[in-house]
Parts: sequence; C-alpha cells; structure tokens
Amino acid sequence: MSRARQPSEELVQLDAAAVRSWCARSLDALGREREEIDAINVYPVADGDTGTNLYLTAEAAHQAVEAVFAASAPDTAETVRAMAHGALLGARGNSGTILSQLLRGMAGVLAEGGDGDHLARALAEAASAARRAVAHPVEGTILTVATAAAEACAGGGGLVDVARNAHRGSRTALAATSGQLDVLERAGVVDAGGRGLVTVLGALLETVTGQAPPPAPTTPHGPAPHEECPTEGGPAYEVIYLLEADDTAVELLRARLDALGESLVVVGGDGLWNVHVHVDDAGAAVEAGVEAGRPHRIRITHFAADSAASTARGERAQRAVVAVVPGEGLAGLCAEAGATTVRTRPGEPPAGDELLDAIRRAHAREVVLLPNDTDLRQTAATVAEHARAEGIRVALIPTRAAVQGIAALAVHEPDRRFDEDVVAMTAAAGATRYAELAVAERQSFTSAGVCQAGDVLGLIEGDVAVIGTDLTDTARTVLDRMLSAGGELVTLVVADDTPPGLAPDLEAHVRSGYLAVDTTTYHAGAGAPPLLIGVE
Repeated sequence: MSRARQPSEELVQLDAAAVRSWCARSLDALGREREEIDAINVYPVADGDTGTNLYLTAEAAHQAVEAVFAASAPDTAETVRAMAHGALLGARGNSGTILSQLLRGMAGVLAEGGDGDHLARALAEAASAARRAVAHPVEGTILTVATAAAEACAGGGGLVDVARNAHRGSRTALAATSGQLDVLERAGVVDAGGRGLVTVLGALLETVTGQAPPPAPTTPHGPAPHEECPTEGGPAYEVIYLLEADDTAVELLRARLDALGESLVVVGGDGLWNVHVHVDDAGAAVEAGVEAGRPHRIRITHFAADSAASTARGERAQRAVVAVVPGEGLAGLCAEAGATTVRTRPGEPPAGDELLDAIRRAHAREVVLLPNDTDLRQTAATVAEHARAEGIRVALIPTRAAVQGIAALAVHEPDRRFDEDVVAMTAAAGATRYAELAVAERQSFTSAGVCQAGDVLGLIEGDVAVIGTDLTDTARTVLDRMLSAGGELVTLVVADDTPPGLAPDLEAHVRSGYLAVDTTTYHAGAGAPPLLIGVE
C-alpha cells in the first residue's frame, strides 16, 4: 500500500504523471463503488448499470493513457488528449457518454497548463461542454453536479484548493439531487451518474493531496423499498454508436434523433462522435447515423426484454465455458473470466480425452466449448457428442484462433438463456478476423511465395499472406492489410519471447493511422506463437 503524501508533497501542477495517476485512481474507485452506484440507478432508466458504464468508460480512458506511456514519455497535453480520446471510444450508457464529454472539455484546457487556475477553467469548460452535448439538460443529474463543482472553484487559486473546492461542491450538489427529481425522491437515493462524478473528482483530490477523500453520499435518507420506485415508462431501446461525420451532418443528426426519442447525448468532435439515444425505433436511429456518416460499434439494448428475461429466468443457470488456449498468460486470462482452460503445447494439440475431462471438471449442466483451432474442430465435435451422452448440454462454437475465443468470451453472459448466449458468442467470434506471426523453420513454398528458414511469416485466416525479415515490420504490414477491410477493435496477443517494444509500436501504428480503431493487448506467456492478431 502506498503511503499517504504529506502536506509538503501536495502537487502544484497536474503533469502527465499526475493525470496518469488520476485515471488509475478513478478506475480503482469506480471499481470499488460500481455495484453501489448500480444499485441506486433509477434515472433516466432504472436498468442498474450506471456504475458499470462509468467504470467501463474510465477503463477505456485509463487504457488509452497507459498506451501512450508504454510507447513514449508523453507530455501533459498528449496525456490528457489520450484520456479524452479513450473515454470517447469506450463511453457506455448515458452517464458514461456525459463523463467522456466532461473529460474532453477538461482536456482542452489542461493541455495548456496544469495549475489551479487552469483546473478551475477546465472544470467550467467541462460542465458547459456536457450541457451542450445533452439535447434536453435535466437538473438533479450528473450535469447539476458538474456545474456545482465548477462554480465552487470559479475563483481559481492553488491546485489543491481548487480540487478540494470542486469535490466539496460536487458532494453538496449530489446530496441535493434527491429533492430535484421525483423519481430519486421516491427511491430515497441520489443521482447515480452524479455519484460517479463525485467519485472521479474524489480521485482527483486524492491525486493532488495524497489523502483519501470523504465518501460520497448515496442515500440522503433511508432508501425506500425497491418496489416503491417502479420503472418509468419510456422508449424500449438504448442505441449507442461511434460516428465518423462532419459538424454539419452531426447537427442534422441531433435534430433527427431528438424527434425520434429521448435522453439524446452526442459528444466528441474533430470528425469522431459518440451518439447515445433512447428510442422505440432502433433501426431508424441507426439509419440516421448511416445518413450522417459512418457509424461504428453499434450497441442496441432492449430495456423491456432485459427486464422480462431477468424475471423469467429466476435463478442463475449452471453454465461453464471450456476454452483451448496457447500460453500460460492466456490460460490465466480466460480462467479469470470464468472459463475452464485446456493448454496446448507447441506442435501438440490436446487429445479428445483432455477436452472431455475439462468439460467434466467444469461441473456444469451447460457448457460452451471453444476449440480455438481449425484442426481441433473434428475432435471437439466428437468430444461434444460424448459429453451430451452423459447428460451435459454442450454447444460447440467453431472458433479457429485464440483471438476469436477471446472475443466470444468477452460477450459471454451466463445470466442469458443458453441459446441466446451461444448466438452472441458465435457472432462475436465470427466477426473477428485473425492473423498470426510465425518464424519459418525451413525453406518452403507458401501462398505468398518461397520463404527461407528464419523468415517471419504473416498468416491471415490461416494462409501465409506476408513474408518478411523483421517481426515488427511484418506485423505492421499484416495489420494494414487486415484493417483495409475495416475494423473497430484490434486485439494483440504477444508471447514471452516477443520483443518488448512490439506491442506499443503496433498500438501507436493503429492510433496514428486509424481514427476510430482501438487496441487491446494481452500477454500469452510461454508456449504461444510470437504474435496473434484479431480484428473485430
């Protein structure tokens, strides 16, 4: 545990390292408080995910900052811009989208300076930008809390004083939100989005003082029983997407979406936007985005279906995922996600009895099997039949590479009905193109020409597409070829013996050449190919 910073060590400037620390502390704090914030989420839709959405948005900002630090020694301007860009790409839900705009508003000012006066100006610009992004601002929400934080430190001053005043003002405003919205008062809670913003400002205060802030209020008085706060009527769908479009097209889009639904938030700029709206006609909302520009990462949530499914299911299904993976690191990653793993060894795929034993060890009535290898498909199919004969319901998803298995596991939700979960996982795997880098052991003829022993081979979808002499150069070429067909997320899986600069170099290559594409890196550990690439 790190020691508390003494008063003499209080910061006077928000530099790159401080911004990095702020992002990490925000993520940690939202992680600790996520469930508590989810539990008080009753506005604008009582879907219990505000804490999760804020956490995922903060996680995207944190990962973007860590990526620039891995690639170079960034200055403050580059760090805050990475924070804002990451939050924009990863924004989730109504509050997460607004948080991303708050961070974007702050970044523009903090890029010019990190003293107390700049922080005060940054908070004011953030609050103003967030209100401009929301079609119909409502008091008693995260917007109210952001405005109060900015007003509390409007006079500027030293960095610590500004951060302390902003946090104090946000806490006071949060406690008052219950009296500003009837739905909050009936539930006996404060606004969930505002609660999350207080947490983020608390992390900022802790960054500059080294002292943990006082806890944020959650319930101004004892919470009313949940049944006293029925779900308000409203649109059936939440629609979110990234959009590449110019300013003029976005203004027209705002007007069209505002007429279609409610809770409209459009954040971003410089050609890239994050669009959030609640509508009854999800198709029309997406079509509006297509007419305005190029939408990416389209996510549609059916509020009523989620609620009905939760009621109908009653108790959690006993389900497991069994995944075949190369490398200790990937095995650990999949195990953390709840999967039972089967390790492959170089040149030695697992036998059928190993797969069957893993299914039995999972002790589940329902099992999703991810072979993650084209050559294992027939073996996996035979094993699935044996397991079914033992009374286990098994679904085989024909994943052909580990990155497809990771994509499938990322959308796995054991609370869904089995068939729905399998469909979602299959769709995620099928939407992921894959590649692998390997080193040729001997001279041979390939689909890309003749290779010599020691050459670097770039295999796309199982076929040699690139022959090179340098691992990084070959990886860049493979990435460019894969992204020429489009993509929204690049997954890099690196082995232990891969040069340490490879992943940061490829992440920087994607950031510089592909505006709306994000990257995620995993370490496979020993016994894996030098590099695996997935493009979703």
